[in-house]
Amino acid sequence: MAAAPELDVVVLCVDGSDHSTQSVREGYALLQPAARVLVATVVEPTDATLVTGSGMAGGVISGDEFDNLEAVAVEQGRETAEAAAAALGLTDAEITIVRGDPGVALCDLATREKARAIVMGSRGRGGIKRALLGSVSDYVVRNAPCPVVITGPEG
Repeated sequence: MAAAPELDVVVLCVDGSDHSTQSVREGYALLQPAARVLVATVVEPTDATLVTGSGMAGGVISGDEFDNLEAVAVEQGRETAEAAAAALGLTDAEITIVRGDPGVALCDLATREKARAIVMGSRGRGGIKRALLGSVSDYVVRNAPCPVVITGPEG
């Protein structure tokens, strides 16, 4: 039985890398079709201490320069998601830019959109690197409100 269109949302998570696009292609192939496809990328917040400073050091940029950095980051995120959608041949996909910590932001997006599934790649870090550096895909698998399809590195 197919999901109701308003509930049939698949979130494809991309980061601009070829690996990400290929991973999403392979994972989405398992879930097609979907009523709504969101091609999402995460833009991490710009460090506010660039304006406010920290400790004894003052800020190094103005508020206007900070706002410009934020706008450029969002535009680069949009370009990343649009390029991935084009590479995937998804002309009707919705481009979504989320801000914040990647794992949290993607899970929040899936919750808001009542996603049927999240599709993303894994960089294939070994256990020690993953333990020290964390892993967006690990976080999403453990915290997402829906099933998560993860494709790993080739080979």
